[in-house]
Formats: sequence, C-alpha cells, structure tokens
Amino acid sequence: MKKQQPQISEDKILEASWGLLGEEGIEKFSLRRLADRLGIQAPSLYWYFKSKQDLYQRLANQVSKIILEEFHSEGDWKEQLTGLAVTVRSVLSRYPCSTQLMMMTLPHEPDIIRFTNRMLLCVEETPLEQEQKMQVVTTLVNYVFYFVLDAYQHERNVAAIVKDKITLPSEEMFRLLDSMSDSEAGLFRRMFTNGLFELMGTDSAFEFGLKLILLGIEQVIQEKEKEKGKGK
Repeated sequence: MKKQQPQISEDKILEASWGLLGEEGIEKFSLRRLADRLGIQAPSLYWYFKSKQDLYQRLANQVSKIILEEFHSEGDWKEQLTGLAVTVRSVLSRYPCSTQLMMMTLPHEPDIIRFTNRMLLCVEETPLEQEQKMQVVTTLVNYVFYFVLDAYQHERNVAAIVKDKITLPSEEMFRLLDSMSDSEAGLFRRMFTNGLFELMGTDSAFEFGLKLILLGIEQVIQEKEKEKGKGK
C-alpha cells in the first residue's frame, strides 16, 4: 500500500520549530522533539525536509524573506546600510536562534540569495572594488549577527546562574573583583562598578559599533576616490 503524506503543512512545521527553538535552544533541537511537539511520528517530517540541515535552511530562508519585507531604507549607501543593520537586528531578535541558523546555512535558498543581493545593492554605486563590496556587507552582517548572538547568550547565561544559585551574578562578580589586585583588574573593576558593562546589548552600544564600521567604510571610499583623482 502506498504511504500517504501526513496531514500537516510546512508552515505548521516551521511555526513549531520556532517555538521549540525558543524553549530548548538550538543545542537540544531535534526532529524527534519537533515531531513530538507536532503530535506526529518523526519519519513524517521527511515528507517535507530531507534532514535537519534542510529544515535549518528553510528557517533561515524564512528569516531572510522577513528581513527583505521589512527593509525599506533608501538614500545613499550609508543610510541604506544603517537601515539594513537595524532591520536585520530587529528580525533576528524576534526569532529565537535565528542568528545561529543564518550562520549555519549556505546561500542555497531563494530568499537568502535575494537578501545577499539586496545587501550588495546598498554599496553598488560606491567606487569600491567588487571584492571590497562583498567585504563591506560581510563585515556589517557579521557585526549584527554577533551583536544579537552575544545578547542572546548573555541572557541565557544569567538565567542559568540565577536558576542554579541563590547568589546574584553581580554579587559574585564583586567578590571576585575584590579578590584581585588593581594591576590585574583595576580598569575592569571601575567599568563594572560604574555599570558600563550594562550598556552591552543596548541600542546605544549597537549604534556606536555601527558608527565605527560606517566610518571605516567611508574612509576606504574616500581613499579610493583620491586614488581615482590622482589617476586623471
């Protein structure tokens, strides 16, 4: 007897995947756990996805599509890259583990390709060489990826410490820093005491880091334009 396709949609599988990723994290994610969540047998998932990696590709493609739908920034290259970075951060922050998925997948899906192409269009009119343009968008998107990932991991680390111990993480840090000499941890201690590390993961920290990258790109463009001017 011919096997029948299970009565479940790809959209339902993707929706359940995001829910499971949010609860368990990508480390504990498995097709078996996903199937249990959907109330089906694990082999049924193979009607839709050849492997877990194939599912990851589709999830990353979905994220790329949402980024493209929400990114509407126009203007010069700097305004476009700024709008792009803000949009990517916003979308990745809403979808659990989406940063890891984007970093783990290859550009073999249509919307991932469209997303990459749209990033390159932001700097297409600049005088940069093609390899430099690729480096620009790679540097920018990697900054956003690691910023979101660092904030996500920090939240998980703090939650784990609070869950396992009665002592607050800040109290443990003060005890540790008090046990270290000024030459070992003086600057770190002053920054921690002044609450500067609490700025990590904030909008202001993100904007400052983005500003540094854009200023660096602008410097390279100016140098490129000077070279062209000398060649005339």
